[in-house]
Amino acid sequence: MQQIIQRINDIQREQKRRKNSPLARYNKGKVHAKQMAFHKCPKRNRWVFGGNRSGKTECGAVETVWLARGIHPFRQNKDDISCWVVSLSQQVQRDVAQQKILHYLDKNWIVQTVMLSGSKQSMDNGIIDYIVVANVFGGTSKIAFKSCEAGREKFQGTSLDFVWFDEEPPYDIYQECRMRVLDRCGHVFGTMTPLKGLTWVYEEIYRNCHNSDEVWCEFMAWEDNPYLSAREIDEMSNSLSADVLQSRRYGQFQSWGGMVYPEFSDANVIAPFDVPADWQDVLSIDPGLNNPLSCHWYARDYDGNVYVVAEHYEAQRDVTYHAGKIKQICQKLGWKRDKFGNITALMDSAGNQRTLSGQRSVAELFCEQGIAINTRVNKDLYTGINKVKALLKPANGPPKLYIFATCTNMIREIKGYFWGNDDKPIKRDDHAMDELRYYACYLTDTPKQPTPKSIITTDKERLIRRLKRI
Repeated sequence: MQQIIQRINDIQREQKRRKNSPLARYNKGKVHAKQMAFHKCPKRNRWVFGGNRSGKTECGAVETVWLARGIHPFRQNKDDISCWVVSLSQQVQRDVAQQKILHYLDKNWIVQTVMLSGSKQSMDNGIIDYIVVANVFGGTSKIAFKSCEAGREKFQGTSLDFVWFDEEPPYDIYQECRMRVLDRCGHVFGTMTPLKGLTWVYEEIYRNCHNSDEVWCEFMAWEDNPYLSAREIDEMSNSLSADVLQSRRYGQFQSWGGMVYPEFSDANVIAPFDVPADWQDVLSIDPGLNNPLSCHWYARDYDGNVYVVAEHYEAQRDVTYHAGKIKQICQKLGWKRDKFGNITALMDSAGNQRTLSGQRSVAELFCEQGIAINTRVNKDLYTGINKVKALLKPANGPPKLYIFATCTNMIREIKGYFWGNDDKPIKRDDHAMDELRYYACYLTDTPKQPTPKSIITTDKERLIRRLKRI
């Protein structure tokens, strides 16, 4: 009888211990909204850009333990997982990523530990080579720790299910690790504070310069972590410069010149929807032959909100080709035409210029293709930039400019639009930015009003509703 009671007590203690374990507490409420967005994301190349103490490393460590154990709540789980945890150095590995993994990894799950230095009895103080963990499917998983200071050659030859980058690795190591997960259709994820400026991570992940469907990123700030004291946040913020604060508090990328549109955020990007015909406004075009031609379709509702609903963005094509693509998109959208049956578009007045090699201007060539060009646009750089800023983030209330997520090139250009040293934006990848300014300057302060319905139209709609009820 005593043995039975002892066994029951042991089971209850074990249940209580597991219930109060760090991983259980994380599952039951310690995780905050942006950490959960990271865990739920199905993309194969996920990154968290977070300020210090925003919780970015926590979600990286938990993600690793969940996958290794086969208990991930939002992914398909399997056994015999093989993965790497990549740190900048062995010292950083010991103090950060390794410590977090051990914090969330129950010691009863560890089957084997191989050390590079130190003792297995005091793993926190040593450098771990790899840990073998029991998987709930009956097999085992291997979590190996790697250091960037070892060089790219030390990252070759292994087949992996996933890689976690704790802080930004060198580009060659990032590419090598992507090769390691290729044959298993694996994935990579990273958690970092962007302190190095506009590096490859900025281009490949944040701007998604290759327009990959598998790239995803999220920003975490101090405010996103509900366990940080508001008083501590204020005190620390007052002790840091504005530039440092952007990286360490908000996880934002910084350049020496600064972003032209720091007002841009995820709130300005929305999922596509069917835009009502009477919201349709006008197209705006920045022409290019060798350089990309950028064309976007703009709509405006009765509250003055602007929607960028479609884009055509392509280089090394002639006017005939571009006009054909523009008309195809217009047909797909059911886009309005003027009383002469033409599509109307804004364009820089330079489109009126004729060159020695051609007798007709770009604007005239488009007009011949059924696209009526309005070149009477305000080209003033600073006026246009200020108007776009006001649309992205008004002084009061929600944004007034919304870009459909399918307009990937405009989103990419906004993220990479920076001031130069002459108090002007750097002239690089700014084709969509130019025609966005033309449209912002074209807008009137008073939104258009709905067209009143005629008595005949009202009666027809009433009759249709009656017929539907029969």
